[in-house]
Amino acid sequence: MSIKRLKFVLALGLVVGLALLINHVGPLTVIRDLQGRSAAPDFVLTDADGRQMRLSDYKGKVVLLNFWATWCGPCEYEIPWFVEFENKYKDSGFAVLGVSLDEDGWKSVRPYMEQKKMNYRVALGDDTTTHRYGGIEALPESLLIDRDGRIAAKQIGLASKRSYEEGIGQLLRQ
Repeated sequence: MSIKRLKFVLALGLVVGLALLINHVGPLTVIRDLQGRSAAPDFVLTDADGRQMRLSDYKGKVVLLNFWATWCGPCEYEIPWFVEFENKYKDSGFAVLGVSLDEDGWKSVRPYMEQKKMNYRVALGDDTTTHRYGGIEALPESLLIDRDGRIAAKQIGLASKRSYEEGIGQLLRQ
C-alpha cells in the first residue's frame, strides 16, 4: 500500500481510534505461543542521528516496534507510554524502536521528537519497509518482538497502556 493511500486509510482509522479512546481502548493482541511466532523481517534504516538501525542488532532484547507518523492522533497518545517503557525497562533487555512513515521525513519528525522528548531510536520507513511487514493497515501499528527476533504480538491501532505493559512484562520473563 502506498503511503498516500495509507494516509486515507489512517484518517479513517483516526476516527475509529478516537472512538476507542473514548471507550478506554482495547487490549493488546494476545501474546502468541512460541511455536506460533514468525521471524520479524530485518531492516536497515537510518535513525535520527544518521546511524544505521537494524532490527537484527536487537536480538536478545524484547523490542516494541512501532510504526507511526506525526499526523497520527492515536500515535501521539501512546508516545508518552513508549518513552516511559524505554526508561523503565531498558536495563532489563528491552528497547522501543519507532519507524516514522511521514512523507516529508526529518523535516517534521525531528521537531516532533524534540517536542515529545522521545528517548528511543526513531528511523524513517518507506514502502519497502512496510511491505516486509505485510503492509501497514493503520497507524499506529506495533509489534512486540521476543528476544529471539520473533513476532509475539501485533497491534493495529491503539491498545491500552496496561496491555502493552503486560505484554512487555510477559516477554521479559520468558
